[in-house]
Amino acid sequence: MSATTFQQTSLDLAQKLVDIRRHLHQHPELSHEEIQTTAAIHGWLTEAGIRIADFQLKTGLIAEVGGLQEGPIIAIRADIDALPIQEATGLPYASQVAGKMHACGHDFHTAAVLGAAILLKQHESELKGTVRFIFQPAEEKAQGAEQVISSGALEGVRAIYGMHNKPDLPVGTIGIKDGPLMAAADGFVIEVEGRGTHAAVPEAGIDPIVTGAHIITALQSIVSRNVSSLHSAVISVTRIHSGTAWNVIPDKAILDGTLRTFDENVRALVIERLEQVVHGVAAAYGTKAAVRWIKGPPSVRNDKQLTLLAKEAAEQAGLDVITPVPSPAGEDFAFYQKKIPGVFVFMGTSGPQEWHHPGFDIDERALPISSRYFAILAQKALENLSSDNPLEVSI
Repeated sequence: MSATTFQQTSLDLAQKLVDIRRHLHQHPELSHEEIQTTAAIHGWLTEAGIRIADFQLKTGLIAEVGGLQEGPIIAIRADIDALPIQEATGLPYASQVAGKMHACGHDFHTAAVLGAAILLKQHESELKGTVRFIFQPAEEKAQGAEQVISSGALEGVRAIYGMHNKPDLPVGTIGIKDGPLMAAADGFVIEVEGRGTHAAVPEAGIDPIVTGAHIITALQSIVSRNVSSLHSAVISVTRIHSGTAWNVIPDKAILDGTLRTFDENVRALVIERLEQVVHGVAAAYGTKAAVRWIKGPPSVRNDKQLTLLAKEAAEQAGLDVITPVPSPAGEDFAFYQKKIPGVFVFMGTSGPQEWHHPGFDIDERALPISSRYFAILAQKALENLSSDNPLEVSI
């Protein structure tokens, strides 16, 4: 099985992949609702003669290619859910569902990984092991990966690969680096409890809005004065809820926000300091405060050896390999990497807008390129992870 074979086959597949992607784009489903999406993926896999593995998932599914020769199991993951965004692209294949859109390119990920499965199925007898394809639900809720893990789908898997489209990279370019690539993404809710009163007599109450304002200001010092300049962190307060009338000081203020970090030690430090600052400021102003954390995925951190293999496969596929700038966005692919070694890459798609924008789209020329890349990568990973052929790659 050669890269040349994959090149010719991917050309034959190109239109089918476009059709698949456009169908998914027209029929988006939100996290945990991907029933029709799952059924469509099941149909395309079955049509290609690809076996569906028996892992119990409410939405999403697992498929396998290979296993005819003894060898390791590797996994390739695609996410399948959409976002609650009203599409504003004006494309002929725009979303047909009001208020829902594939504004993060999961339709592209799904179609491309389906293409890789079809390519590998055509050469199944030559595979030295098994490739497990994970079509994962609920990435946007950061819950789908843990559901897949709970189903047992990682059992026996030696390595996992995945990708995210990157609108600011041109088609034919791929971003690959070891170490941290995407941030741990945590949310927080701060509830400040004061005592309400008439706005004309503030001395009769305890103003939670003033306390909340000072908390917001104080939080900005955590990164600048507690986090080393060699590391990074972002604290953003994004919503404030308080009050019901212009002449009433309320008894409560609620602040929502997010924390983004790339290092687990920094993550723990900032969480600890944020709680200290909140409680300290609240006490200074005579209020009480509570912090509730919405723990998100940890940082996506790529395995060094598997990253070298991913780069070698990209070069064989004719892609322009660059070292990407890490993204502060979160990705629940990181949960897989807590269990087994893995690599996540950025695939160039020449998009007009960033992720989660109503005008988001991808250049569909990236579809066969991505399918071919993952087919080559899967072949190389199986060969290099076999027990009698330890991972040794040259760049």
